[in-house]
Amino acid sequence: MTQEQNSLAWIEDELARLREAGLLVNIRTIESAMESWVTIGGRRLLNFCANNYLGLANHPRLRQAASDAIANFGVGPGAVRTIAGTTSLHLELEARLAEFKKAEACITLQSGFMANLAVIPTLMGDNDLIFSDELNHASIIDACRLSRAKVVRYRHGDVDDLAQKIAETKEYRRRMVVTDGVFSMDGDIAPLPQIVDVAEQEGIMVMVDDAHGEGVLGTGGRGIVDHFALHGRVAIEVGTLSKAFGVVGGLVAGKQLLIEWLRQRARPFLFSSAMTAPDVAACIEATKILQDSTELVDRLWQNTAILRQGMRQLGFDTGMSQTPIIPVLLGEALLAQRFSRRLIEEGLFVTAVSSPTVPMGKARVRVMNSAAHSQQDLEQALDTFERVGRELGVI
Repeated sequence: MTQEQNSLAWIEDELARLREAGLLVNIRTIESAMESWVTIGGRRLLNFCANNYLGLANHPRLRQAASDAIANFGVGPGAVRTIAGTTSLHLELEARLAEFKKAEACITLQSGFMANLAVIPTLMGDNDLIFSDELNHASIIDACRLSRAKVVRYRHGDVDDLAQKIAETKEYRRRMVVTDGVFSMDGDIAPLPQIVDVAEQEGIMVMVDDAHGEGVLGTGGRGIVDHFALHGRVAIEVGTLSKAFGVVGGLVAGKQLLIEWLRQRARPFLFSSAMTAPDVAACIEATKILQDSTELVDRLWQNTAILRQGMRQLGFDTGMSQTPIIPVLLGEALLAQRFSRRLIEEGLFVTAVSSPTVPMGKARVRVMNSAAHSQQDLEQALDTFERVGRELGVI
């Protein structure tokens, strides 16, 4: 065995362990556009797996906007935003998003993950303290680690526990509370009004990562801050353009002063290439669609109500879900993988989620419906879940 092979042998052992425990990720390849139906392995499957909440990922208006942008601006940006990567499209998107979010200003980045990596380490440092919900997304966790600030985790959605931990920790330069808006694995909504009330009493700024609330919550999908009418009381809104907006990218909305500081010091903005012109143009078009009408958001919530009620009537445990994210809690990873495999065999694309994405013993399949699903799609999904659920003894 060569030295290189010997140095990598541990990876082979770890992969074998994951495979035996049912925790090895199976990456499936999509062979078609992202819609309510997709092609995998040459088969057409009903898609309840994607974050394409509003069905915009293959919308003709977005496709045309991207095509026009390629004709006018080309494909790649060729530089970071601060050197030669900022086009008029970037500025138009940021202005439109600021208006859409009812914020003073907005900055866009390459993804929602990058947006969190941009914000938290730029605002917080060695002598600072971050209060973080214990179920916050991995991008928040990683950003907190990079900041080198002290991190205090509070129990999920427990404002009393947050208040107690705030009371116990005062000797820091700056303090911040950070929470997901919608929690991606359980589909529940953060108690943001109560979090803001507690934070304001101590002069602590609040940051919300609204990745799964952007385009979903609030009037016309304006997000959790709009949903709870908290405009002006939440210092930092992070969002994504990769889910409901149907494209790719991240955003940060807030005070003009904050956004300017990020332009000057946020490392993912300074040292990573700009979003491509076709992506930016498609995001502009998605924003226009949401500004013009609430139709897609309204349809999303109608579909959500039908699917969630149907799943619960069948006897599935859907946990604390309040949103279009509907988990079917199964417990063991091997059962979740088997359940997902049988759903796919029956023509329904739903994947298993297990550790480390969720805690051990909390494995599930996660159902993601969208405005693009028809009544017939919903009925077919419920029929398939019932058939597989009874077969495997889940219901």
